[in-house]
Amino acid sequence: MSGIYIHIPFCKQACHYCDFHFSTSLKKKDELINALVKELMLRKDEFKNQTVKTIYFGGGTPSLLTIDELRFLIDEVYKNYDVADNPEITLEANPDDLILNELSPRAQSRGLTSSSIFEDYLKVGINRLSIGIQSFFEADLKLMNRAHNAKEAKQCLEEATKHFQNISVDLIYGIPGLSNDHWIENIETALSFNIPHISSYALTVEPKTALESFIKKGIIKNVDDDLAQEQFHILIEKLEEAGFVHYELSNFGKPEYFSKNNSAYWQGKPYLGIGPSAHSFNGNERGWNVRNNSKYIKSLEENILPIESETLSTTDKYNEYVMTGLRTIWGVSLEKVEQDFGQHYKKYLLEQSQKHIDEHLLYLDNDKLLVTKKGKFLSDGIASDLFKLNLS
Repeated sequence: MSGIYIHIPFCKQACHYCDFHFSTSLKKKDELINALVKELMLRKDEFKNQTVKTIYFGGGTPSLLTIDELRFLIDEVYKNYDVADNPEITLEANPDDLILNELSPRAQSRGLTSSSIFEDYLKVGINRLSIGIQSFFEADLKLMNRAHNAKEAKQCLEEATKHFQNISVDLIYGIPGLSNDHWIENIETALSFNIPHISSYALTVEPKTALESFIKKGIIKNVDDDLAQEQFHILIEKLEEAGFVHYELSNFGKPEYFSKNNSAYWQGKPYLGIGPSAHSFNGNERGWNVRNNSKYIKSLEENILPIESETLSTTDKYNEYVMTGLRTIWGVSLEKVEQDFGQHYKKYLLEQSQKHIDEHLLYLDNDKLLVTKKGKFLSDGIASDLFKLNLS
């Protein structure tokens, strides 16, 4: 098994653009953590004789958990699974959870300082931080309703880099009102902290989010796709100049600092998703947990796994391989397509690819089908053109 993903479905407040599963109420946090442990125990036989190489706390906002809660969950993984030596253990975190005013009630009640938080993370085994910066500009953070401010964004990186080498930051481009000059400043500010990994995403207007509502009401301007594409290419240019490898559509890493957890997803390796709304994959089946905290807790209290699943057809697997492969530097291997899916699929892939090759959006490098720089921003749309319909 490549890894275990643990979904922590709590946030201080709702970001205007987010459609992930979370709750802003922490009332059921203790019950939820016990349910996570129960799910870990009940599902250990699904991945018997496999080694866990990564543990990833995502959300939501996992940095809302205390050190003791994180230790408890990590210990339970070790107790129930075969874990590799020195696994990559990632914690998603928000800047405001990492920078503490020592006079604050939270700091006084727990004897915490900003420095001791990072030291405690290291002690429980967390060796990689993924910090949701999004922007270093106050106007952007307010528009997105982030819980932190621009000062905290910089302060947390100043402190984090004293303790951690393996740090990733999230940045968002295509924000209404974000100029190219400010976008370049965001990138350069992140680089000034010698961060070895950056994940960057175009602001997307998801259905039923506050952002969608504000745009419909004219409160916020709509996202400009052309500007987003322009800022995406600025991002590639700046990060490649700084020695980063653009190894996945939204991810850039210095050599040796690619996300092991996410790379395994993109390479089709099995993984276990724990928590409400979490997804799992075992090579043939994909499963997903109920997207409701109360139902998730109640089900596990009754020793029932709150999961639905589907068996993937050959066509499903082909489509997923094409989608993930085109997003990465590893591309789509024609040999693998023929071996895993058959000669018919390879022939179909080459036929469907030809128009994109002619338009310089795709290219063939020996056995590999890859996206050109021109095609990168369009890679998901290109992949969908290469999908095969599951007529069964």
